[in-house]
Amino acid sequence: MAKRAKAPAKRSRAALKPPKVSPGELLTLLDFVRYATSRFNEAKLTFAHGTTDPVAEAAFLVCETLHLHPDQFESFATARVASHEARSILDVIGRRVSSGKPAAYLVNKIYMRGLPFYVDERVIVPRSFIGELLDSHFVGHDGEGPSLITDTSAVEDVLELCTGSGCLAVLAGHAFPNALIDAVDISKDALEVAARNVAEHGLQERVMLHRGDLYAPLADKRYDLIIANPPYVDAAGMAGLPRECLAEPKLAFDGGADGLDVVRRILDKARRHLTAEGGLLCEVGRCRDALELAYPRAEFLWLDTEDSEGEVFWATASDLAHL
Repeated sequence: MAKRAKAPAKRSRAALKPPKVSPGELLTLLDFVRYATSRFNEAKLTFAHGTTDPVAEAAFLVCETLHLHPDQFESFATARVASHEARSILDVIGRRVSSGKPAAYLVNKIYMRGLPFYVDERVIVPRSFIGELLDSHFVGHDGEGPSLITDTSAVEDVLELCTGSGCLAVLAGHAFPNALIDAVDISKDALEVAARNVAEHGLQERVMLHRGDLYAPLADKRYDLIIANPPYVDAAGMAGLPRECLAEPKLAFDGGADGLDVVRRILDKARRHLTAEGGLLCEVGRCRDALELAYPRAEFLWLDTEDSEGEVFWATASDLAHL
């Protein structure tokens, strides 16, 4: 019997070998950003982890490797890179292409609202739109949208559910200077990362971390504000996650068949944990239609950001009475 010919092996992105770069070919930060952008485009990488395109991700990795804040890139864009720095930059570019890991995991860093946070594979890479909304829709906001709480200094108690790396809890600590923040997550590993970020931002006295399932660790405590960025990817989305997302904890994505398994549980008990004038700020990604179908009587205020439309809603305690 004749042997069956083997089909040619598909060329995977992991198998792509980076081209050899001779010393002196790449000189400036801009040169390395251009080079990285070309490699990222060639590898067809996905960008959804704090950067939205290959150029921004390349600039992020170059800056982090050179110990520069992203805001400093323009100042040094045409500066020449030392040979040992060049080797480090080329190494991280190569690892981004070959490993498929989010860039934030490679440098253990992400920025939200200009603040640095530590991240690793124990937590999802933070990219919530809620951070921007804390700036744009509360007192001291940019005036573009409604003020959701009229006096941020009067906010005494804030709850963040599904805190992950603790970034939103830290940002809430800055937004509400007189508030105590309870931050809850079911993952012990995630809370270890959150504890590091809380400590690095000097908020140990104001941000309390709790391990448990949503409201379970909180008894009957009520809050002026509840913030939630829960798992909300539906079954179809989970089946099609890009390889970058597969490097992140599945627990942080999986929202069940329609994406609303955890969101429902948050909504159904939110009112009993809110003060009379309190409100819930919750991110649901692309689940708006499913949510409005599930709660036809609800009065959700949908909030837009620079990069999102209708992915975060606001509901006051009185609004939630209509569920």
